[in-house]
This record gives sequence, C-alpha cells and structure tokens, in this order.
Amino acid sequence: MLNPHAGHEITEHTMSSARHTTGYLGCGDEDRPLMIFVHGWPELSLSWRHQLRCFAGLGFRAVAPDLRGYGRSSIYHDHTSYALEPIVHDMLELLDTLGRDRAVWVGHDWGSPVVWSLASHHPERCHAVASLCVPYLAAGFTPAALVPLVDRRVYPEAEFPVGQWDYQLFYLENFDRARKTFEANPRNTLKALFRKGSAKGKGQPSRTASVRKAGGWFGGAVAAPDVPLDTDVLTEHELNVYAAALQRNGFFGPDSYYMNPDRNADYAGRAKNGGRIDLPVLFLHGEYDYTCETVSSRLAEPMRRDCRNLTEVVVPSGHWMAQEKPRIVNAALAKWLATQLPEIW
Repeated sequence: MLNPHAGHEITEHTMSSARHTTGYLGCGDEDRPLMIFVHGWPELSLSWRHQLRCFAGLGFRAVAPDLRGYGRSSIYHDHTSYALEPIVHDMLELLDTLGRDRAVWVGHDWGSPVVWSLASHHPERCHAVASLCVPYLAAGFTPAALVPLVDRRVYPEAEFPVGQWDYQLFYLENFDRARKTFEANPRNTLKALFRKGSAKGKGQPSRTASVRKAGGWFGGAVAAPDVPLDTDVLTEHELNVYAAALQRNGFFGPDSYYMNPDRNADYAGRAKNGGRIDLPVLFLHGEYDYTCETVSSRLAEPMRRDCRNLTEVVVPSGHWMAQEKPRIVNAALAKWLATQLPEIW
C-alpha cells in the first residue's frame, strides 16, 4: 500500500473560461485516476485537506475546487447564478480543463446536490459518486421535497411545521438579514458553526428548526457569539483561511445557494432515466448530524429507491464529517473504491 501522505503536496491552480473562473487545489500525480471533492456551505476547497493527501497517496489525482461564490472562484451578484445547473456546468468545465472524460465525484453539504446532479444528468462524466451527509432526492434538494420526510416524532407539526428545514425558509424570507448577521463577524460565525457532533442531541430538535421563530440564526442577535474554537474540527490556521475568504467575498454567494428551490426542482425534473442513478454510489450518514438526520428518519428512503448500486456507512460524527472524522471517512471511501471500482484504482 502506498503511504497516504508521503511526498504529496497540495498545490493551488486556476481554471478560466469565457464564462467562469474556478480556483482549485490539486494533489497527486496528474496522470492518475481522478477524484474531485466538492465542498458545501460555507466552506472552501480547504475542507478536503485530509482527503486530498490521503487519496493522492493511494494513487489518485485528487482535486478540490472552490465553488462559485467562494475562495478564488468567480463571484456573482444575482441569486440565479447560484442555482445547481450553472454550478454543474462549472464542474464539467473543470473536468474538461483537467483533460478527463470522467471522475469519481465526492460531495458534502451543498456539494452533495452538485455531485448528485452530475450523476443524474451527466452519468457519462462520472465513474461513481459519494456523498457525505446529504442524501439523494430525485425531486431536488428543496423544502418541498424535504418537508414530507420530516421525523414528526422529533418535530411535531403544530410546533415545527417544516421541521429542521425552517432555516432554509429564513433565507427565502429574510435573505439580507441572514447574510448581514454572518458577515458582521465571519470569524465568530465560523467558530459557532464548525462544531463536532455529540450524542447528546439525539432525538432532540436541531437548532435549524427554530431560526424563523428566533428571528435569526443566533437567537436574533446581529452577529454570531464569540465561542471557543473547536479544534477537533479546525485549527487556528484553518479558521484564519476560511475567515479571510469569507471576509473578502461575503456571504451573498454562499447564502444564495438556498434561493433557487424552484429552479433546482425544474432542473431535477430534467434528469436522465427519470432521476434513477445506476452508477456506484456511496452515502456516509452523520450519526450526530441533526439537520441532515438520515439514521433514524425517512430522509434516506428516496435515495434507497433511486440509487441502484448503493453502499451506506454510518460515521460517528456531526455535519462537518470530512474534517471531524477524516480517518473514518477516508477508510470508508477507500474500501468502497476498492470494492466497487477496482478497474480504475
């Protein structure tokens, strides 16, 4: 077995076309089989630092882009630019620039609907797809598709009509307030958000279920509280990199990902094979992810119906799985690749 860390440096790259620029990180020999890791909200390519070196060491070319609105990639000033369809186009341009027909795509958070969309609309550009925390919904990752799957044992309808997805409606109804609260102190915002998982929250409502009632993400406060850094997720240096990027670019782009449910539902409706995915699929459940709660609820049921070659693994982590439990995540990915895709390894 190759040493998963020796001699593999992560390097910065930029891809530009007439329509878009993507900054990305790369690791491993450029002629190796390609894995592309797609981050979520409000992250960066840096989110995959533990995976890039590991899979480069295991014989892959590992790449992680900054999605539009983030890091070194293009910034847009309208909500429609952050719908899934143009973001998928960005990823296809990146794949073309890398000179490849296909990749293994790995997504987390909003990166998951991106890689699910690649699998459902462009299966010919995918060897396989893996998702951390966010399951596949052929109808689209939208409140209309999510709310019917809410666990009413945890979220009684009278008290929590849209369950843990209340925060998504807060963006739609109070976009500027949400954005300004995060932007008031990006560093504190990140410290408040990037927390490891805990078994203590099992069976309890997620805080995302009460955002509208509270008047905002942090109890209606105009800025995030100053809480200690959770070093089980981020180091001080990594926090500084995230905070600098969000201070520079702001939260308009990241938050706009939530502003396109109708466009994303329309796009999902145009998937191939009626939305069925026949490619090898890996889904990693976050045992202590109480927003994307897939262990006890029905949230993963549509994925089990529509993904015909599905592997599932439960990871004892919160939402920020790739950073909180990188060894377990990497082991699950490596085992899946070895068993499902031996021909490309």
